[in-house]
Amino acid sequence: MTWEQAKADSQRMELEIADLVPEDKVLRIEQQTSGVVTACTATQHNWTGSTTVTLIPGTPIEPITRALEDHYPESKWSADGYIDMAGDYMVQLTSRPRGESYLFGQGVYPDTIRIDSSSTCFTLPEDKLPGDEF
Repeated sequence: MTWEQAKADSQRMELEIADLVPEDKVLRIEQQTSGVVTACTATQHNWTGSTTVTLIPGTPIEPITRALEDHYPESKWSADGYIDMAGDYMVQLTSRPRGESYLFGQGVYPDTIRIDSSSTCFTLPEDKLPGDEF
């Protein structure tokens, strides 16, 4: 897999998750156009990015997060919900066959759901460095 394929797959999945939020609760969906490459092993890297869903003010986020968690079948996904240090319900969704990962729940700002992604691992081309824009 190339970094371009890994990025495209991760961004596609970010939007798939975002599109599951009830349409009547969404003001806008904003996906970052670039991300960061980090090491997942000594020779492999992954692409990380994010999408933010801005909700109608006052929309309860936890029920939406739980519904998103319930959407993904256990045969393909491992969904682990937990309460974070801020007291918000978050979900770590990991693909069983591919190892890609998504973290979603309360965003940094009120009335937002943030979807962070971490792609399947890939070999970074020699002409690219992890600090480059991807």
